[in-house]
Amino acid sequence: MHWWTETGQGSFGLHFVRDKQKREVDFLVTRDQQPWFLVEAKASEKAGLSDSLAYFQRQTGAAHAFQVAMDGEFVAQDCFAQRSPIIVPARTLLAQLV
Repeated sequence: MHWWTETGQGSFGLHFVRDKQKREVDFLVTRDQQPWFLVEAKASEKAGLSDSLAYFQRQTGAAHAFQVAMDGEFVAQDCFAQRSPIIVPARTLLAQLV
């Protein structure tokens, strides 16, 4: 977030999201104080897509929602081309952040 902000790409923030029903998403990244993307981290690709991810995407209006799988192999695909919640390998998402 600091790098994007310091290089003049906008004002970025990193947040944790949880509601009173204990639904949660690990990260919400904001760009110019607007929700940009959500990230739910999981150890395995085998974990089903989190219902909370889709819920908070609807609630916040974030453009993207990623369930990041730590064990996934790199895939040469633009995650940010997707608008609906998807499972993405951590290596793939992290390679696209810089």
